[in-house]
Amino acid sequence: MPPADARRRTLEYGCAIIAIGLLAGAAGAATTLLLHGIEHLTYHYRFGDLLDGVSDSHPLRRALGPMIGGALAGCGWWLLRRRSPVPKLSTTIAEHRRLQRGPLAADAGLQVLVVGSGASLGREGAPRQLAAVLGDAATARLTLTPRDREILLACAAGAGLGAVYSVPLGGALFTITILLRSWHPRVVGTALITSSLAVAVAAPVTHLDHSLHWPDSTLSYLFAGLAVLIAPLSVGIGIAFNRITAMPGAQLTGWSIIPGIAAAGLLTGICSIWWPQLPGNGHSILVVSIDTELTITSAFAILLLKPVLTALFLRAGAVGGLLTPALATGAAAGSLAALLINHVTDVHVNTSALALTCAAGVLAITQRAPAFAALFVWELAHPPIWLLAVFALAAYGAHGLWRRTADTG
Repeated sequence: MPPADARRRTLEYGCAIIAIGLLAGAAGAATTLLLHGIEHLTYHYRFGDLLDGVSDSHPLRRALGPMIGGALAGCGWWLLRRRSPVPKLSTTIAEHRRLQRGPLAADAGLQVLVVGSGASLGREGAPRQLAAVLGDAATARLTLTPRDREILLACAAGAGLGAVYSVPLGGALFTITILLRSWHPRVVGTALITSSLAVAVAAPVTHLDHSLHWPDSTLSYLFAGLAVLIAPLSVGIGIAFNRITAMPGAQLTGWSIIPGIAAAGLLTGICSIWWPQLPGNGHSILVVSIDTELTITSAFAILLLKPVLTALFLRAGAVGGLLTPALATGAAAGSLAALLINHVTDVHVNTSALALTCAAGVLAITQRAPAFAALFVWELAHPPIWLLAVFALAAYGAHGLWRRTADTG
């Protein structure tokens, strides 16, 4: 290739990196604003987070809000899928296929609608899809190689995730270890730049607030030993979560997805009358786990109900992420374990720390990426820096035990 062409392609790739980062941040900000608007409309509150809105709302609104939102989203998906199937983003990128921008963008909007109205699904899918769509449109005229295009679109998806949670390193590592599974310097550099830019662009909306607030509590370094002991529990919860959310059986299709998603929403709403932490992606469960507001009964109920409700939405035909529902399930399991230990023994276990440690272990199983799981959990709460090593120990311990179990099974 002539040097002039090489310089032009390098310049175009550099411009594409900047454009991807800026647009991913815009996508993260837009989906965050829309999500919060739908949450406020569904539960009729003005201040506070979703848990405050659900807790203060009338029981009838709690029950019917997710049902109505689910029915509207189901109607949208029915109309959308009648025209064209919506391809899976990661598969489209990996196979170097052309992105169907319209269907992917519409699908992202419907994901925000159903999650904002209380569905037990993750919110990270929508900004990832919208960021990839915007990035693809912005770089369509550039002379990029298929590999460069794959890297840029995967980085757009990871940066979109980083923007909504204000986790620049987590967003970059999501691209590196899950979407591309490559530590090539070109991949690492592009992922870090785009994710950092996206988080900065979305800052006026997210205010760079940590998703979780770590309480000021003392914690012994001996807690690291508990991270190893908790690994079997993380593996069991992670495997159970995967099996429940991927239960064999036909997903609803056609017009039946409208009553199907509405019914899943109604059941979620009814359950929220007793457990207001259940609606939404799982952030509310993480909050009460960190703030040690769960009882043994509520932790056990949430541990059972969160993956089941998530599976019901998926079976009904809804689309959404599984990242935060898995985190929330792991946090509930860790909280339950800590509460039981503190109840039956004289040993005091830090409930907040064990909840996050178990969440990291479960996420390592569900995402098959222990490095991402440990860093993502740490970035969400920003506890003492040494706990990152504890989370990594829990994530790699659970992942290693799971791999050994799978190999011998």
